[in-house]
Amino acid sequence: MQKQSVTVIAPAKLNLSLDVVGLLPNGYHDLDMVMQAITLREQLTLRRSDTLNVRMPGSFVPVNDKNTAVKAAMAFFHYTGLLAGVDITIRKTVPVRAGMAGGSADAAGVLVGMNELYGARLSMSELCALGATIGADVPFALMGGTCRVQGVGDFLKALPPCPPCWFVVVMPSVGVSTPEAFQRYDTMGSPTHPDCQAQEDAIRAGDLAGVCRAAGNALEHCSGAEENPAIRALLDEAGACTSLMTGSGAAVFGVFDDEDKARAARTALQKQYKKVYLAKPDLGGARVVYSRPLKGKT
Repeated sequence: MQKQSVTVIAPAKLNLSLDVVGLLPNGYHDLDMVMQAITLREQLTLRRSDTLNVRMPGSFVPVNDKNTAVKAAMAFFHYTGLLAGVDITIRKTVPVRAGMAGGSADAAGVLVGMNELYGARLSMSELCALGATIGADVPFALMGGTCRVQGVGDFLKALPPCPPCWFVVVMPSVGVSTPEAFQRYDTMGSPTHPDCQAQEDAIRAGDLAGVCRAAGNALEHCSGAEENPAIRALLDEAGACTSLMTGSGAAVFGVFDDEDKARAARTALQKQYKKVYLAKPDLGGARVVYSRPLKGKT
């Protein structure tokens, strides 16, 4: 049945660990990470159209040819050869320059939504390959769940679900530029190199304490996010099993083994910071949650 419109949700991600293990021949940093999708999500509505139009109501993210949603739509049309358009409305929830892959979630949501809207039947492998041309985190945003991610984000291994827990995520007042964070890493290095294999083993064993012991982020030392040590201290004082920065920053999160402690921590942090979120692990990636048939078409 042909669709008139589809609604997609696309989860943000947290890095339970992030290590820089070297440089690749192409000059990009070789990464080893464990990524976790969370229940903080972008929502996208895609409608059939004769032109390409993207709106992000209430967001300051520019809608131009560098926007990941626009790039995803163009990549989809180019790959499929489809002569059509699409009208996309994105309700953004994920903070910008946070290291939570909000832009990648938007791109993944567009690819999944257009695949459904136009019945293209692209496989997950095809979507991930297409997503990788848009951004390093897009393949994970498509797969979601819990994954060991290596290279520049192009090698993904699905893991069992993260042990049950709660996340309290805090966005500082100033974001972080990913290229600048890596440039500082090249100059400063890092004293932190998490054991991603130990964390994978802990996830497979359902050992949340082990997951937290192995957590760490090699970019945190050079992120330039000055508020983060204070935020981490507040999360730790509130009972977090561990706290760390996600991605290249600037968002910081605490892992809690108890919902009441997590909710109390969110309330406490909201007294000092405007953007504080409570979330749980999400088992999936970008996915269609509603579709409306095209009238008179089957």
